[in-house]
Amino acid sequence: MTSTPIRHLKDLALLRTAPSLEPAQRLALGQELRETMAAFDWFTVGVMAADAEQALTSLRQLEAACGWEAMQVQDEALAPGDGVFLKANQANGTVRLRQESGLGEGVLITGHRHNGDGSGSTWGPLPLDCFAS
Repeated sequence: MTSTPIRHLKDLALLRTAPSLEPAQRLALGQELRETMAAFDWFTVGVMAADAEQALTSLRQLEAACGWEAMQVQDEALAPGDGVFLKANQANGTVRLRQESGLGEGVLITGHRHNGDGSGSTWGPLPLDCFAS
């Protein structure tokens, strides 16, 4: 558990890694996230994880939970290492992975609008299994 109470998405913003969440917190944050995401047209997703498999699993769970089409991985070959960062871009349907050590762990989501009004805040880090069914 985290020592800082997590009640809203904004409470995650200062964290380096995703906190453990109680079931009630997951439900409340999930509802707030769905309501917040409804104001945006497309999303970028960052996943900080120990390896590519864990990062891709988390992304696929998010895609399924949101009813998104699966995005295509552009670079699949990563050496086993100290961590990865996955960047998914819903606008062009691509996923890129890179080795990166020293990161926290979690899912970051940013909303964007087609009309050029810019992007919203970045929400997270959320637990890697936050979108598991």
